[in-house]
Amino acid sequence: MTAEAVRHHQPMLWAATAWPAMAHGAAAARPAGAVMKRSGGQILVEQLRIQGVDTVFGVPGESFLAVLDALHDHTNAMRFVICRQEGGAAMMADAYGKTTGRPGICMVTRGPGATNASAGVHVAFQDSTPMILLIGQVGRDMMEREAFQEIDYRRMFGQMAKWVAQIDDAARIPEFIGRAFSVALSGRRGPVVLALPEDMLTDWVECADGAPVQPVEAHPSEAQMAQVRQMLEASRRPLMIVGGSGWSESVREQVQAWAAASDLPVGAVFRRQDYLDNEWPNYVGDVGIGINPKLQQRLKDSDLLLVMGARLGEMTTGGYTMVDIPVPGQTLIHVHAGAEELNRVYRANLPINASNAAFAAALQQIGPVKAGPGWAEQVRQARSDYEAWQEPPVSPGHVQMGQILRWLDANLPADAVLTNGAGNYATWLHRFHRYRRHTGQLAPTSGSMGYGVPAAVAAKLVNPQRTVVAFAGDGCFLMTGQEFATALQYGANVVIVVVNNGMYG
Repeated sequence: MTAEAVRHHQPMLWAATAWPAMAHGAAAARPAGAVMKRSGGQILVEQLRIQGVDTVFGVPGESFLAVLDALHDHTNAMRFVICRQEGGAAMMADAYGKTTGRPGICMVTRGPGATNASAGVHVAFQDSTPMILLIGQVGRDMMEREAFQEIDYRRMFGQMAKWVAQIDDAARIPEFIGRAFSVALSGRRGPVVLALPEDMLTDWVECADGAPVQPVEAHPSEAQMAQVRQMLEASRRPLMIVGGSGWSESVREQVQAWAAASDLPVGAVFRRQDYLDNEWPNYVGDVGIGINPKLQQRLKDSDLLLVMGARLGEMTTGGYTMVDIPVPGQTLIHVHAGAEELNRVYRANLPINASNAAFAAALQQIGPVKAGPGWAEQVRQARSDYEAWQEPPVSPGHVQMGQILRWLDANLPADAVLTNGAGNYATWLHRFHRYRRHTGQLAPTSGSMGYGVPAAVAAKLVNPQRTVVAFAGDGCFLMTGQEFATALQYGANVVIVVVNNGMYG
């Protein structure tokens, strides 16, 4: 029975238990700890409101009609963005998470809906993006029979999500939603998957609401920061590399001010170039696919790496060749929000479990380090190498991508957002465009094709005042090009550049 049917079968219960002005989003104003009888769908939506959710991406399905009914009562506070395919919806949720720092919410139906959405969940996992995927599930009385579109989501998403669970008791929805937000936002951020049995969503139960989640954040100790200073001042050829998640414009400003005062060259990991102002004199380039050979050699020749937020994965290390395993040839200070990532591949001389925000604040507390002999000249040379690497070459054919990117650099606003999926075309974008603001680059570190178009739609919906340009190859565009219809429906006026080479390059 759908939630709508429940309403018609229990009109007195509905009238007696609905709170005043509920249709206008009054759930958040309910007295703390108040207990009331509601359907599972209503409880779920009201918990999302309590956690500050304002946007949900998804494709409607019969397995979660009770949630859709409840969302209708909160349209003034929460918009449901109807996408054309669940993979695009999940990628929009990922882009929302990258842009806002809050979990992107995606709702899909069981079976094919969930398998389509898995592409976006994988992006969120490898990119450390906070996200919550809510999946309609078969009724509890049908499980373990391979019912229509039945899948065990714990097994399906086990290796691509931080936590996967199924809510079998509607009264426990506040508990599960609170935990989902906490897991998605704490430590190494990432996706959470919750399965919602259809009959659970139509159960009427009494329960108290949850409370807004306060994410757990790790901080460096004073002793560790003293070691950072000591190790840097003993170095001759240091290099700082930033990445990971949990970044912000404030973090960027703090890191740039400290590194500039310390005469440190700073690079960004693969598809995190917008973490620094690329016009900043201490920015020396990106450490990823198609790395500047001179920057690659500088990394290999460095005697100390200060790695802030990045996991040091395959793309950052050139297939794990630029930094020795398990003990790097360079002194390694490795800062990461997830304790499980420290010493996972590389034995750090100083592992620090701290978020990017906490570490940036701690850098302000210790102040600039005393620059060693020749540090300032190393920064100037590294910057000169970066600028020379950005001079566009002449490529075969009439389309000169390097010149196109330089034209865009000169004509786009400083806060423009550029998105892309995966393919050879993206290398031109990464090499020749200079990102100047945080969240100016939305691109999958997981290397997923089809990401650019849905990411652009989400970026424009979140920040309608910013110019958003999506880059896609012809194959990349066709994987999620149907989300162009979503852009039209919601007035997300994005620019899409299709780089058409007629092949999968």
